Amino acid sequence: MSEILAFAAISLLLVISPGPNSVLILKTVASRGLRPGVENIFGLVSATFAHGAISILGLSAIILQSSEIYTIIKYLGAAYLVYLGVKTILATLSKSSVKDTGDELSPITAAPGNSYRNFGEGFLTQILNPKVSMFYLAAFPQFISVGSSSYYEAFLLVSLHASIIFLWFLALATMLSKWKVASIGGNMQRWVQRFSGGLLIGFGGLVVRQDT
Repeated sequence: MSEILAFAAISLLLVISPGPNSVLILKTVASRGLRPGVENIFGLVSATFAHGAISILGLSAIILQSSEIYTIIKYLGAAYLVYLGVKTILATLSKSSVKDTGDELSPITAAPGNSYRNFGEGFLTQILNPKVSMFYLAAFPQFISVGSSSYYEAFLLVSLHASIIFLWFLALATMLSKWKVASIGGNMQRWVQRFSGGLLIGFGGLVVRQDT
């Protein structure tokens, strides 16, 4: 029980610490609304299970032993964050009003393609997040005991982490939605998006500067 509590505490600190995931939710809810933000969250949760599967299958040991593989993953993550940030900023410059971008669709009329995009943004942001990668490559295996039930225990721990992610970011997205960030004036909305885009670019730069 003590190990589960320790894992939950570490996972919570990892989730609530400022990072690309929080900025992604801010950017999405501010520009598209609550439902797209929730779709981002499902992407984050799915990528968390992917991280867990990689660690449980033992692929984490291979990645840790190869600095080249980890460096590739790190630069891919940085490049995606920069791409997402630049794309977010350019979207505010190419439209006279954020509400004219076509992303402000009601939950009933939301296009499936947009839902896939929102899910994909969340998935890629989490799967390429070096902070989460290092957690599952180095820290997560320390909580798994060797034995016949190790896979079951590992799945429970991943599920616990995924649940914390879902609840935390759902609360964040709901709070942002209630503040009606997505429905404020066009100029302010554009500046929120530009600020979010700048943060994503900044996080990309920080990722590149991290030691391998």
